[in-house]
Amino acid sequence: MALLLRIEAYDIAFRTQNGAQRVVYTSGYEKQFAGMKTASSQSFIARVRASLPDLHPSERRLAEAVLSFPGDMAGYSASEIAGLAGVSNATVSRFVRKIGYASYEEARKAVRDEGQTGAALHRLAANAKTGGNAVASHLEQSRRNLEKTFEALDEESLNDLVKAMQAAPRLWIAGFRAGYPLASYLAWQTCQVLPQVSLVPRPGETLAETAASFGAKDVLVMIGLRRAPKHAATLAAAALDAGTKTAFIGDAPAIEALPVTWRFTCVTASNGPLLDHTGVLAVCNMIAARALERSGAKGRARLGRIEDIHDRFAEL
Repeated sequence: MALLLRIEAYDIAFRTQNGAQRVVYTSGYEKQFAGMKTASSQSFIARVRASLPDLHPSERRLAEAVLSFPGDMAGYSASEIAGLAGVSNATVSRFVRKIGYASYEEARKAVRDEGQTGAALHRLAANAKTGGNAVASHLEQSRRNLEKTFEALDEESLNDLVKAMQAAPRLWIAGFRAGYPLASYLAWQTCQVLPQVSLVPRPGETLAETAASFGAKDVLVMIGLRRAPKHAATLAAAALDAGTKTAFIGDAPAIEALPVTWRFTCVTASNGPLLDHTGVLAVCNMIAARALERSGAKGRARLGRIEDIHDRFAEL
């Protein structure tokens, strides 16, 4: 039976054409494949779910425990997982072979690798701490993230970015999933002194319709966080192709690897199920504050007009 298998291809190549660097990218395509999708191309969770109808009752009990807390696989031994699920070690061995892994260690490595993407499900644990010193632990992790992020922050690059933002005919600020509210925050703050700010994605508009407006003198600030959709890197590549100067803020490897003009890598480590974006927000705040500080007479005049209209509208 032939199945339609979608293959995502976001290959980005850089070629020299007429003496200039050009970005060539593809967004995705479909191909016909005979047969079923191979187990090796499936995620750990997808393999477990696909196996459920064919499992022995004890194996199914193990599968249900693993699906509830897949992150435990990364840190627990086979015996510990067996104890959590109430099954034997032999059941664990049979189970991992049934879902396509040669050994428990191979399955555990797959879970560990998938956990690095930032998926909350992979970061949940059956014995997660819910009380005690949770507040202090969270505060300490956020503090470490801030320190490490700002230790790597290059002030000259930040000032160069702000200068380019102020000179650009249009400033594009993009973010997807967790990055979208942070992009919205940065756009809201900077629009107080920069009238040409556009938040991406825009309601009712495709990314292609947005990318068609990228200009050679524009600036794109991309908030790229782990588990960003693949078209985030494609959009950044389209901006580079148009000659738009691009800045990267975040921790998404696929976007960070692009030859952007400015790069501000943020530490988002967490001891809980959600990544900690404290450092990302702090960098956005610093960029916005610097934009206001360096806005000059035009910026102050715009701030004044906004306050006058606030009074007229009685909004605040």
